Amino acid sequence: MQAILLVVAAYLLGSVSSAVLTTRVLGLPDPRTTGSGNPGATNVLRYGGKAAAVVTLLGDGLKGYLPVLAGHWLGVAPAVLGAAGLAAFLGHLFPVFFDFKGGKGVATTLGVLLGLAWPIGVATAATWLALAVAFRYSSLAALGAVLFAPVYTAWFTREGVLVAAVGAMTLVLLWRHRANIRRLLAGEEPKIGASRPSA
Repeated sequence: MQAILLVVAAYLLGSVSSAVLTTRVLGLPDPRTTGSGNPGATNVLRYGGKAAAVVTLLGDGLKGYLPVLAGHWLGVAPAVLGAAGLAAFLGHLFPVFFDFKGGKGVATTLGVLLGLAWPIGVATAATWLALAVAFRYSSLAALGAVLFAPVYTAWFTREGVLVAAVGAMTLVLLWRHRANIRRLLAGEEPKIGASRPSA
């Protein structure tokens, strides 16, 4: 019962949209109808500024981190930790409170990874940062970082169930970024900090 409650709570917390709440509080346009239409930190940055993007990023990250941290505190099995992280991630992508239309899940994934073991999160974030600085594409940096996430998870935890959970998130993230991949290949993806016409 404890495991079920943790997983359900993780999904519900993941369903809380940091981007939508942040922009409402700050009086900014709804990210679902502005810019790329994605309720995430990168889209908020493009039209709402750095402060709004940072708040969104932190909120999305905490949604993934807190359920896994609670799992550690409760002493649940690694399989339950992985399920809680995956539930928070899926809640962000398919939020019950927002018509199941959520963001792409990169920040929430990072929060989950930090919760599983902080070296995994730090290594993944460092990979994102290196790629972002080198190429200036947020989506490319995210894709590169998440591809390494299962490797980092295997290295730092040696837990197959956690590697499987992170691998599942990686596959979903690649699918969620399919439009970005097409734009990258076509040379049409906007760089970090570049404005984007309203959708």
